[in-house]
Amino acid sequence: MPLTRALQSDYDSIIIGAGASGLMCALTAGYRGRNVLVLDHANKIGKKIIISGGGRCNFTNLYTEPANYLSNNSHFCKSALARYTQWDFQALVDKYQVAWHEKTLGQLFCDNRSQEIVDLLVSECRDAGVTIRAKASVESIKPSESSGYTLATNMGEFSCQSVVVATGGLSFPTMGATGFGYQVAEQFGHELIEQKPALVPFTMSQVWLKQFAELSGVSSEVIASCNGQSFRENILFTHRGVSGPVILQVSSYWNQGDTVSINWIPGTDIHVWLQSCAEQRPKAQTATILSEHMTKRLSHALCEQGQLRLLTDKGQKPIAQYTPVQLEELANALENWALKPSGTEGYKKAEVTLGGVDTATVSSKTFESRLQPGLFFIGEVLDVTGHLGGFNFQWAWASGHCAGQYI
Repeated sequence: MPLTRALQSDYDSIIIGAGASGLMCALTAGYRGRNVLVLDHANKIGKKIIISGGGRCNFTNLYTEPANYLSNNSHFCKSALARYTQWDFQALVDKYQVAWHEKTLGQLFCDNRSQEIVDLLVSECRDAGVTIRAKASVESIKPSESSGYTLATNMGEFSCQSVVVATGGLSFPTMGATGFGYQVAEQFGHELIEQKPALVPFTMSQVWLKQFAELSGVSSEVIASCNGQSFRENILFTHRGVSGPVILQVSSYWNQGDTVSINWIPGTDIHVWLQSCAEQRPKAQTATILSEHMTKRLSHALCEQGQLRLLTDKGQKPIAQYTPVQLEELANALENWALKPSGTEGYKKAEVTLGGVDTATVSSKTFESRLQPGLFFIGEVLDVTGHLGGFNFQWAWASGHCAGQYI
């Protein structure tokens, strides 16, 4: 909800976007005594925060480090992440006595509602004297003749010394995501790194779906690998393809036409394990053996397809009947199972946008444009994309905080 402070026409800084990075930037600058206005075209501020983490907001990750981010410049994120850490945001959450818990792999979630994160940010902005307006569309940004900028909006015209673009990416267009931030960047001469959906489910071909559609809702822990990157988490079968944390993670490294390699029995020397099974339970059928590491439905479905169908006799072949060569083939097939997506679910299901404003012409210290004085870019609009698990929120907090010290 908007803050009740009266609007004026002139501000020190105007921030476009009342999401995670924009609100953090606003409260940081406000506490420095800057007169800040935040504008958001949506009817409610912090909408992506509210829906995140299944409504409980995975607000940071205990193990945040630069290696958790993708960018054409892998060094760009280092400064901000070091200056505003996960512990800093955790302290802010604790200040407001928001109950939280750690899930797997260092992910911190609210115990209750994501709205609590939005509420604490709004409270901080209020205490810092920040003005926030929802349903505020920016129509144009023009440099003033003397210095600063003039913004034309549906609420009138505003002037300011600096403009912060905190508009996010293209994910969740139904919630109002647009490419406005990219348009502003290009208006002032910035190059864009190609954008594409990231942390997104894969779609599969109709032929594949006919074989695995019955598994919709089935989940299993695997290792998924693509283009030199590997992740170990759960895969989830859907009515359109595959999802789950491991698929969302690896999707950021996948390009159209690539094959994703799946290891169905992670953390195990599969060949040695199969040899042991052949010695200890020679009469056990292949599908039965595999069901020790996955659901029976999944083990039977795997044995019904492609190479495994012939090798396992549809899963009915007793483990003792494999020749040494066949046993090795079976182990290799289970460790390097080829998954070739036909595409992704696109921006409507993507958690973030890969690519964005090229960081080559943005200061990693201040987040100010190197091409246009007084113009700043923070958060997801930049070519910095985190892994799944709270890393993108931590980037929003860090980049917003650092920019807020200079606007």
